[in-house]
Parts: sequence; structure tokens; C-alpha cells
Amino acid sequence: DVYKRQVVDSTALNIHGTIHEKAPHAKCIFHLHSKYATVLSTLKDPTLKPIDQNTMFFYNRVAVYNDFGGLGFEEESIKMANALGNKQHMLLANHGILTTGETVADGFNYLYYFEKAAETYLTALSTNQELNVVSHEVAEKTAEEAANFPTDFAKMFFANISDYLRNVHRLEVRDVSQRDTGEYRVLVDFEDQVISIRITRERGSEQAHIDG
Repeated sequence: DVYKRQVVDSTALNIHGTIHEKAPHAKCIFHLHSKYATVLSTLKDPTLKPIDQNTMFFYNRVAVYNDFGGLGFEEESIKMANALGNKQHMLLANHGILTTGETVADGFNYLYYFEKAAETYLTALSTNQELNVVSHEVAEKTAEEAANFPTDFAKMFFANISDYLRNVHRLEVRDVSQRDTGEYRVLVDFEDQVISIRITRERGSEQAHIDG
């Protein structure tokens, strides 16, 4: 089925699959082209300097892949995996951010806070004032303390986000035609708006169409 073969981005398969193979410590991988992380990746020196707690969390734990060579097909994916080495996360120059974790909650938590850290750092740079960068000892101590914190805040944070999405963005499904005809409609309540999504079934696969 052509549709099924096109569901998964082949570059995503290459990047994630190759890193899983070559970096066993990367149990769960998140990769995003988020606004602030991507802007940081475009700087000649994309080092995230330790200027607050969020930036300190990533101190000496982020590899920089500085050899962007195009989309993440096989050759590019191998170079990315080799660049990660034994680091936990990686900033992809001219591309975006990649975080890893032992669990989905860990990986997502690092992704979220890296974006916040990049936002703080870039905002600080925009003031054109000298940055108050903490010492290596303080930054490393803070990163270690965060990594070994006794409470699993990543798990709690992820659970809270999941609950919020379930409770706030409720789904209401209404059939406007019999499912065996190959089409039905879903009404989604989203931020006080009702979005109508038409679901069609073609050759055994369902496709969603947002009605304008």
C-alpha cells in the first residue's frame, strides 16, 4: 500500500535507527527543529553557556554535530551517530536539537528544558551585555544534582502534560455517515473552537482531512 509506505519519514528512520544502533545509551530519542534550539544551532559558536539553572542542566552533556551535509539519509545519519559519542544530547548545526533519555518522559523533559535554556541564552545574548557565566565547578555540580535528583520530576511533568491534553482538549466523535461507507466525521473541541475532521478510508488506510 503506497499510503502506508509513506506514513513514516525515511530520514527519521535513518537518524533514530542509526543512533540506537551505534549509541546504546540513547534508549529514547527526541529530535526537533524547535525555534530557539534551531536558532542556537545556526550560530558560529553554538555552545550553550551556563548562565542559569536550565543551561547548567546541559553543561558538558551536549555534543555538537558541526558537519551538516543535507537531509538525514544513511550517510548523514551515520555521521550524526558518530558525533553523539557518549554524550546524552546533541545540537545539530544548521538543523536542530536531539535529546535522549532512559524513558520517553526523560527524553521529552530534556527536549522541553533545552528549548527553554536556549531561549534564555539567546535572550541574554540579545542584550549585548557581558554574560555572568558560572564556573566549571558550579555548572558541573548543578548538572550532577539535576541528573541525580531524588524525585522523578520528568515522569511527573510528562504525566501532568498528558492529563492536561486529555482533560482540556477533549474529543467528541460523531458519525455523520456509516463507517462501512468509507467516511465519517470527528468533531474536536480545541481551545473553545470546534474543528471538523473528515476521515476517509482508502485501500484499508484511514486519512484525515480538516474541513476549512
